[in-house]
Formats: sequence, C-alpha cells, structure tokens
Amino acid sequence: MSADLRLILFDVDGTLADSQNAIASAMTLAFEGAGLPVPSRAAILSIVGLSLPLAMAQLAPAEGPAVQHQLVEGYKRAYMDKRLALGAGHSPLFEGAAETLAALHAVPEYLLGVATGKSQRGLDALIAAHALECFVTRQVADHHPSKPHPSMVLTALAETGVAPADAVMIGDTSFDIDMGRAAGVHTIAVDWGYHPAAGLGADHIISSFDQLAPLLQQIWKA
Repeated sequence: MSADLRLILFDVDGTLADSQNAIASAMTLAFEGAGLPVPSRAAILSIVGLSLPLAMAQLAPAEGPAVQHQLVEGYKRAYMDKRLALGAGHSPLFEGAAETLAALHAVPEYLLGVATGKSQRGLDALIAAHALECFVTRQVADHHPSKPHPSMVLTALAETGVAPADAVMIGDTSFDIDMGRAAGVHTIAVDWGYHPAAGLGADHIISSFDQLAPLLQQIWKA
C-alpha cells in the first residue's frame, strides 16, 4: 500500500448512529424476559461498545454464565425484531454523518473503516439500511476480543497496510479511545455519544461532524 494512504476508523453506536433508544429497548426486553430487574438507562448506555457477553457480565454480575447467555440471546432477538420492523429508522445516523463519510470517501488517500462492538449481522444491516458502502475494512465483535483490546484496530491496519501514525480511531466511549491508544493510532472523541468526551483522554475532541475533515488535515498536515 502507498505510504500516502490514511486510515480513518469509526465506532458505530454513539458515533455514527444514534442507537441509544434501540439498545435500551432491546436490553429492557432481554432483562424482562429473564425475569430480572432492568438496569438504569445510564447503566445500559455505559456499556455500549463492549461485546455483548462482557456487557451482560457488567450489567448482571450476580448472575451465572447461563443467565448471562440468556440475556445475550434475548437482546439479540429483541434488537433484530425491532430492526426488521423499523429499518433505517431503527438506528438513525447522527446529523452530518452521511455527508461527512461521503466527503471523506471522495478523498483519494483516505481509507474508511469501522471498528465496532456490533455483530457482523448488525453492522451489515446498518450499512445496508443507510447505503454506507464506503468502508474498506469492517471489524466487528464476532471476530475479536471486546474493546478496549486493540485487535480490531491492529487488524484494520494490517488489512490496509497503513502505519499507526497514519491512522485515527474516532469514537464516543472510553473503550474506543483506549483501544485506539493501545494500537498506537491517533484518537478523536465525539462529544455527542455515551461517555463524557472530556474524560476520555483522546488526542482531540469534536462537537460536530463538520469539524472532522479540517482536524484530519491538521493531524496529518495535509
């Protein structure tokens, strides 16, 4: 790969897609189905980005593996049922996301990718619903340890042949930023997601998508 290429990796839930209502609803149905008290909305949103088994272990630490597995399966069923019913409206993109992705995709030296706690099926459905065919590398929870392990980012770097200094991870949670830092790439936190951006320790923070392209130019002195 050319040394001029830059890799721009995005988290999905809370960064590109406003999926908090979908996640909270599916989590509520999963816990109710298991006969357990439903965690608070704040607790549910705090685990967004983790793989489902790890998320359930945090939300239901007193339950054994069998019950936690039941919660995982209940969540998957509820999430998929609602997604099939609502289509693109299930997880709408944040304002400016689609336009920014299109603009970045048009830059020849930019490669776009995803590093998400979503499943392959969930990511594929979201990409299809919003016609987001711009991602050349798609890293999902099915094939990696949960964030903040750097496996997703390291694999994306290997797939694209881009060096860490020429890559950036963009996300809204500590799991995203810690993952990016562990992989040695630049990190950008968005302040519209599920964790307060100021406390994430990211290299940069943006408050709207229109700030992203100029920031990338600054990072790489383009």
